Amino acid sequence: MAYEIKKVAVLGAGVMGQGIAAHLANAGVPSVLFDIVPKGLAAGEPRSKLAIEGLKNAVKLKPAAFFSKDLGHLVTPANYEDDGALLGECDLVIEVVVERLDIKAKVYEWVATHRRADAIVASNTSGLQLADMAASMPEDLRQHFVIMHFFNPVRYMRLLELVGGPDTKPEVLAAVARFGENQLGKGIVYAKDTPNFVANRIGTYGMISVFKHMVEMDLSIEEVDAALGKAAGRPKLGVFALGDLVGLDTIDHVLGNVHDNCPDDEQAANFVSPPFLKQMVAEGAVGNKAGKGFYQRSNDRDESGRRITLARDWRTGTYAPKGKVRFDSIKQALTFGDDPAAAVRVLLRGDDKAAQFAWKVTADSFIYTANRVPEIADDIVNIDRAMRWGFNWDLGPFEAWDAIGVGEVVTRMQGDGMTVPQWVVDMLEAGRDSFYKLEGGRRTYWDPSTRSAQTVPDSAGWLWLPDIKASKGVVSSNDAAELLDIGDGCLLLQFTKQSQMNALEEGMFQMYHEAIDRLERDEFAALVVGNQPHFAGQFRPSVGPSGQAFCAGANLMMIGMAAMQGAWDDVERQIKGLQDTLQRARYCNKPVVTAPYALTLGGGLEVAMQSDATVSAGEVYMGLVEAGMGLLPAGGGCKEMLRRYLGDIPAAVNVDPNPFVQAAFMNIGLAKVSTSAVEAQEMLYLRPGDRIVMDADKLIFEAKTLALGLSASGYRPEAPKRFKVPGASGRSTIELKLHDLQSGGFATEHDVVVGKRVAHVLTGGDVPSGTVVDEQHILDLEREGFLSLLGTEKTQARIMHFIQNGKILRN
Repeated sequence: MAYEIKKVAVLGAGVMGQGIAAHLANAGVPSVLFDIVPKGLAAGEPRSKLAIEGLKNAVKLKPAAFFSKDLGHLVTPANYEDDGALLGECDLVIEVVVERLDIKAKVYEWVATHRRADAIVASNTSGLQLADMAASMPEDLRQHFVIMHFFNPVRYMRLLELVGGPDTKPEVLAAVARFGENQLGKGIVYAKDTPNFVANRIGTYGMISVFKHMVEMDLSIEEVDAALGKAAGRPKLGVFALGDLVGLDTIDHVLGNVHDNCPDDEQAANFVSPPFLKQMVAEGAVGNKAGKGFYQRSNDRDESGRRITLARDWRTGTYAPKGKVRFDSIKQALTFGDDPAAAVRVLLRGDDKAAQFAWKVTADSFIYTANRVPEIADDIVNIDRAMRWGFNWDLGPFEAWDAIGVGEVVTRMQGDGMTVPQWVVDMLEAGRDSFYKLEGGRRTYWDPSTRSAQTVPDSAGWLWLPDIKASKGVVSSNDAAELLDIGDGCLLLQFTKQSQMNALEEGMFQMYHEAIDRLERDEFAALVVGNQPHFAGQFRPSVGPSGQAFCAGANLMMIGMAAMQGAWDDVERQIKGLQDTLQRARYCNKPVVTAPYALTLGGGLEVAMQSDATVSAGEVYMGLVEAGMGLLPAGGGCKEMLRRYLGDIPAAVNVDPNPFVQAAFMNIGLAKVSTSAVEAQEMLYLRPGDRIVMDADKLIFEAKTLALGLSASGYRPEAPKRFKVPGASGRSTIELKLHDLQSGGFATEHDVVVGKRVAHVLTGGDVPSGTVVDEQHILDLEREGFLSLLGTEKTQARIMHFIQNGKILRN
């Protein structure tokens, strides 16, 4: 039977239920959010009050749970007593109630009464075993029952752990996996029916090891977080700050779950919260939700006006201002910020206290993880993906082991008297020196159960640029960009300045021109402009929400230095070069498709917009933010905003252009940034017809597919647009708004200067109202306005302040 999931029921309107319902809406999937009828309702209060309040809270959550607040209409609040019929309309039921078997059993009884016969039922449990939950279910329900373990916050955490039971139909598990990946954009990890599944099992053991070695080495909370943060390929937040986010009471519970339910785990006896953690839970210092945990934000402020963060001394239980941590090993590792494999190698090969601590915790984690295969997952691939997608590690345990060198690590472990898992030793003796390898264009991993190399299971639609580069080489490259043949007649332009957020520079424009030259010579049928993290070595971290930047805009250092040196001709030449490049791409005789993700700001957004089509990741942060630097978009951003707000109005229709121009101004003048692709469409940074991809790892493949589809369907470029502009008389409304903002304290004097320049461009300059101008006219005004603002003292001060401090100066 083919299972198709079009509507979902979410049982439980707490934080996780809210997050799941919101993310279903992000994917365009309607849902019914159920909760109980609360006792003591006042007259006139709705019986679905808890679900209604849950939805209201989801709309207000920060960071935002919805791609757009307007998507809340896809969630229908309901209650168990009155709305059982609504459950029968749902293809998938996700239970998200309290982690108690007795309560879950009552919920499943209700579900069995009201569900459609073929509806799939899932639990979002974080640690209860499927066998225990399914024990009292009727056979048909057991056959349609799975675990879908989402991570919180649901929108931002990619991992979705799936567990099937002995009675679960294979086609049911396959349908849930397809839905989770293709529609929700989740990374699927297949876990075994063991306590805490994969990510939490490995992650919580890591906490045990951290506690142990921190106490033995007498390290502070801050020192641990520095040693096991970005330098170690882990989230910059650090172990203890992440613990505060999760909740220390939750960590205590999860540790106990392994201790009590994993008798065959060689470390089970150690899954016990240390006395200082027990004390924190007892006093209610359980993390962010309580206002304090390992860290606490005080109301005091430092010299810069920032609130002071206090760190807890685990020895005494007292709080003091967070101290600065300085270790040479961490400093050296951080110089490889765009290459986590190199950073981990440098850190663990160091000899200071931080390096020694990081080694001990890492070695413990490697051994424990290797001993969990195949207990918690069938292969190392699922474990690595679980830790990358669920804990935001740059590298999974086996990927990190490869990065350092398997043989080197094993030798060091043995020298330290540690017991290396036998299958790892066997792998080395079999002549295999790494867990992963690229062999003949095929990515393989070592499978200990068969003692052989197996192909890494990739999802349909994952196209890996590092693998293409390793197997085919590059078509052409310079120090800022490269061209890759991604197959079937499609060329790809990739920016390669990841450590600089792919800030625009001339080498990128040169490579863009070469790409178009190759298209025009019929060497390729289509072009995709897109990037993937391309860390050195053989690792393929996902793009994902934390995937750095498609392009964060112009190189401010180069612009600032040119302005200080008075090199105005060079600046104008570079701006004209960017404009000409992107206009050439926009009207190329072969299709050009851009594939933005994550940060796509300023000039990066100008690159993304000026194409035939855009395929965007759902998690994208788009904005023409130049006004914050005291500048305006000059790479075609103003022109493109006019094209999108005015360009589609038929010439025969007499429409006042002012409201459309004013809307475009609000985007540019206020430097508005979208927090999702849906918001970007609302702001017209993305066109209504541009495609949104939930799984960012499929971004390049989807863009390639679209580009080749355009080529095969008889592609012809659009003609340049002409715009009827308001002219000088139409600027008055915008300028009045600017002065109101200044009077209200929302804009500085220089903000007004910048805003007026933006308005001058968008209204067509000093021309009569109703004048029709072409795109080149707007581009010339962009260039003139940019140079004029760059010449001001306050704009130059903003640029230098941002370069030096990473923050915007409101002067």
